[in-house]
Amino acid sequence: MGEQATLHLICGKIAAGKSTLARRLAEAPDTILIREDFWLSELYGEQMQTLADYVKFSEKLRTTLEPHIVELLRAGLSVVLDFPANTIAYRLWMRRVFETAGSAHLLHLIDVSDDVCKARLKERNASGEHEFQVSDDQFDRVSRHFQPPTEAEGFTIRVHTS
Repeated sequence: MGEQATLHLICGKIAAGKSTLARRLAEAPDTILIREDFWLSELYGEQMQTLADYVKFSEKLRTTLEPHIVELLRAGLSVVLDFPANTIAYRLWMRRVFETAGSAHLLHLIDVSDDVCKARLKERNASGEHEFQVSDDQFDRVSRHFQPPTEAEGFTIRVHTS
């Protein structure tokens, strides 16, 4: 463990490639992947029927995992959060985690078009391998809340365009 532990944050719309990037980042030595969709599906599966349900259960999961993530970072392990860093509020939580841990951070912004996301979403839904099925309508409703990061937020940002 020669390098400083880093909290990797990923911002991108549904099916932009966040989980694919997260898995790739987690291949680095001394790096742990924590996947929101897995935990939400396992803990709350059938209870999650609406966007409001997602917001409620996601908040509960984040509150529960926060001290664990801080301890992993303090122990020198990097953490890839496969949680959507898609709103200012979510990013504020993520900032609190890496600042509390005293770790480095890197916000990965996946910048691809809605058309690319929807095409990937169709493939993902057809494969049946993802924990959740998302319709085009749900994509549009969730995407209305998407807030790309700005320089004013003070994150170290790496942009991915493919």
